[in-house]
Amino acid sequence: MNTIHTLGFTVFSDELDTIPIRSEKCRVINTISPNSYGISTKDPIFKMALKTSDYLVLDGVYFAFSSLLLQGKNIKRNQGPDVFYHFIDRLNKQAGKAFFLGSSESTLQKIKNRARDEYPNITVETHSPPFKPEFSVEENAAMVEKVNTFAPDILFVGMTCPKQEKWAIEHRHLLRANLVICIGNVFDWFAGTQKAIHPIWFKLRIGWLVRIFLRPEVFKRNIGNQMLFFWHVILIFFKIRKYDTRSNYWIR
Repeated sequence: MNTIHTLGFTVFSDELDTIPIRSEKCRVINTISPNSYGISTKDPIFKMALKTSDYLVLDGVYFAFSSLLLQGKNIKRNQGPDVFYHFIDRLNKQAGKAFFLGSSESTLQKIKNRARDEYPNITVETHSPPFKPEFSVEENAAMVEKVNTFAPDILFVGMTCPKQEKWAIEHRHLLRANLVICIGNVFDWFAGTQKAIHPIWFKLRIGWLVRIFLRPEVFKRNIGNQMLFFWHVILIFFKIRKYDTRSNYWIR
């Protein structure tokens, strides 16, 4: 498995086929982007969730700017929709089981309907958790129980960043699932409750620009974290500041 280490994170840079669906323990796939990097500088629990993911894949293309500029190495793009469709296709061929955790009941029903029509070999179950910043101990236990009763091959989690990543890592050792994949907004795209970005825009590397027009509120919410990422890369590139990747602290 090929990985690239940049800004203190070990990022998966290989074909998704190299990740097995079934194994002896539950594993977590999370994604990293300029936005999630910015959040991680202010949220140590989230940072640890990203760093301890079994597979940390590139979401979009712009986090690879750090490894390209600082190390001359590119990172293979495996963003949220790519990851989702890759694994649901594989699961359909294996007649496996998928659990969708997150979003509303109406969105989850649309996901079930589409999965039934387009992926008939997959058995699907869902659960809509309470819409709140933090879950109680009882709510977490209920979610784990629902997942474990179904025992899916893949658990797709869509609770928005950083909640979904932290939840997956915190409960990984309790889950009877082979693979946990945090995919956020893909729930709405697959359900059709939000307009999906056409794959051609991702191939042209301007999916982010299309998303600004479709959901400007997301751009406004994330722009600060994204600019922080680019600022840190520039500081390191011009040797204004150094970053110790072992301790994950800036060296003044």
